[in-house]
Amino acid sequence: MSGVMPERCDVLVVGAGPAGMAAAVAAARSGASVVVIDDNPAPGGQIWRDGPGAKLPPGARKWRDALERHANIRVRSGTRVVAAPSPGELLLEDADGAVRMRWSKLILCTGARELLLPFPGWTLPGVTGAGGLQALIKAGLPVEGERIVVAGSGPLLLAAAATARSAGAKVLRIAEQASFAAVARFCASLARWPGKAAQAVALADPCYRTSSHVVSAGGAVQVESVRLRQGNGKEVEIACDRIACGFGLVPNTQLGRMLGCALASDGFSARGLRVDARQATSVPGIYAAGECTGFGGSERALAQGSIAGHAAVGDERAAAAHEGERARWEAFAAQLHRGFALRAGIRALAQPDTLVCRCEDVPFSALQDCSGWTDAKLHRRCGMGACQGRVCGDAAQFLFGWTPPAPRPPLSPVRIATLAGLGEVVGGADARQ
Repeated sequence: MSGVMPERCDVLVVGAGPAGMAAAVAAARSGASVVVIDDNPAPGGQIWRDGPGAKLPPGARKWRDALERHANIRVRSGTRVVAAPSPGELLLEDADGAVRMRWSKLILCTGARELLLPFPGWTLPGVTGAGGLQALIKAGLPVEGERIVVAGSGPLLLAAAATARSAGAKVLRIAEQASFAAVARFCASLARWPGKAAQAVALADPCYRTSSHVVSAGGAVQVESVRLRQGNGKEVEIACDRIACGFGLVPNTQLGRMLGCALASDGFSARGLRVDARQATSVPGIYAAGECTGFGGSERALAQGSIAGHAAVGDERAAAAHEGERARWEAFAAQLHRGFALRAGIRALAQPDTLVCRCEDVPFSALQDCSGWTDAKLHRRCGMGACQGRVCGDAAQFLFGWTPPAPRPPLSPVRIATLAGLGEVVGGADARQ
């Protein structure tokens, strides 16, 4: 394919995780033409990621089958959003070329990413996020016989440890920063959600320790050990081959913010896209569902996605039918965030020489006197590297309270041919836009 091809649909869903799949199926029942785009090879998102080391749960297969049963749903895997050339339109790119997709309604289901916080040694080979390690194993990374320490916060630590252990790794420690009392209260509350209680029992691990967090990673050219601080204040060093460390999830809001969607300002949805009772954002015609509105698990994402899909095609009655389910899982999400809120001491992990921006080698000490994200970017090059601030921007927001400005296109690396083709279209028939 050459140039930028024009296409259109009634409903465009960005993201094919649980929320995106539910939104597409709900909207398709009206007969509307639905296009689902996702940068992964197959639908499922991060939670239901496919691969040689993955075993898809029945729920994931159920929703994949539902997508395939609707002839009016077209799934474009391996596709990324590059820009928004004009209102009601997104520029998309895949391995074959680029498309200008016009839509009548847009549903953002862009998910979340791991919060990675800097600590001494975190740039050593062998250090990943907890969810990152899980994704790598599902994609086929061999870890059999490797000694792994999982650290950070949230139920994802247990899930990552279970995935690693099932692949033959030796999980030596799971270090949860939350206190024993906080985790115990969370576990006691799971009686309201029996399915989650059963998951917790299944994932229970004798290596799990509360009030424990990473201090540093050691090694000459790769990870050789990790130092952990325990609840009694003492530190312990554990020899290991890998460290999987993640401090929860951060909503992916870049596309929504670029389109002008407002963010929520309080509660567990803070930093997520703000939505109303019908999952509509502050921009007319644009809806959002799932973890881009705040992290709360796949059940919440499915309920939100169904409401957004029905609302996008004007089926208010069908949308209202899912309100009870959404409320049930919103309550779970609130409990989850209370139980695993990051403690203030986590902000002290980075030392003066600890790199915050790995792409541009910017240490913590170089950022302490900056007035904000723009100052750090202009004068210290923080966020100017390959990840464009996706990692260090979240860390800086946690460490310093900086709010990054709305992102500018392109949202992802793009071929020159795509930009050239877009220019030709804009300069021709669509110049008026």
